[in-house]
Amino acid sequence: MKLTGGAAALAASTGAVLAESGIKPWQIGLQESDTEIMDGIHSFNNLTLGIVTVITLFVLALLVIVMVRFNSKANPTPSRTSHNTVIEVVWTIVPILVLVVIAIPSFRLLFKELDIPEYDMTVKATGYQWYWGYEYADEGMEDVSFDSIIMSDDERKDAAEARGIDISQVPRLLAVDNTMVVPVGKTVRIQVTAADVLHSFAMPAFGIKVDAVPGRLNETWFRARSTGIYYGQCSELCGKDHAFMPIAIRVVTQEQYDAWAEAAKEDVDEANQQLLAKIDAERKSAAADTAKANMKVAAR
Repeated sequence: MKLTGGAAALAASTGAVLAESGIKPWQIGLQESDTEIMDGIHSFNNLTLGIVTVITLFVLALLVIVMVRFNSKANPTPSRTSHNTVIEVVWTIVPILVLVVIAIPSFRLLFKELDIPEYDMTVKATGYQWYWGYEYADEGMEDVSFDSIIMSDDERKDAAEARGIDISQVPRLLAVDNTMVVPVGKTVRIQVTAADVLHSFAMPAFGIKVDAVPGRLNETWFRARSTGIYYGQCSELCGKDHAFMPIAIRVVTQEQYDAWAEAAKEDVDEANQQLLAKIDAERKSAAADTAKANMKVAAR
């Protein structure tokens, strides 16, 4: 069925909202990158995949040659050779060289992940059984803290109806009541700990994953390139509701963040409502513009 006008705009808007998180239906590969760290992970993944593919095909070719040339029919009198110095040297040196080729970009990527650059803001994430708590640590934001708890199906439905959006834009097992809010293009330092058992703070689109350990403060960082909402999950088995403690980070413009931060000092819930209202208004305006453009094209 072909959609026209407002219906097409709504469908495009829904698809855009789902795509902006880096999550796609039936996805089998890595999420799309939105940070330079994840760019490096994509490149390293492609490198190792290429190396593994070449090695696998080479070993397969050797197996085929052995089965064809050295079976009992083709080679009734087998060789009694037990040693070959050249082959033994080669199969020792080549794997070492392969490991060196893998190690160099691996160490470079690990260093970049752990070497936190000059940061613009700090957020502390604390893992609980089974939700996340966030505290903003910058000057003037010390009193801004909140818990981020997974939404039930009824809460998702109510949230979608209140905002006038499709429920698919409030994804099951990923949507939370309060998202972490950060500005786009800013370096964010994340300090991670836990209050009870081991957890792990992971955001695939940003290329970050750091353990949350009780009594210990670990750090990581990211700099998001695009606005939108991004989803991750606790990645350390932490009890019966481990699968139900998602992570949601909403990346907004600097103007939107400044307005949210100012309102959050007084009331986080009200700040979130104001932010969502502004985002929804801008999305509807963009959808209306898209619909008008489509109608003009169809009229030609």
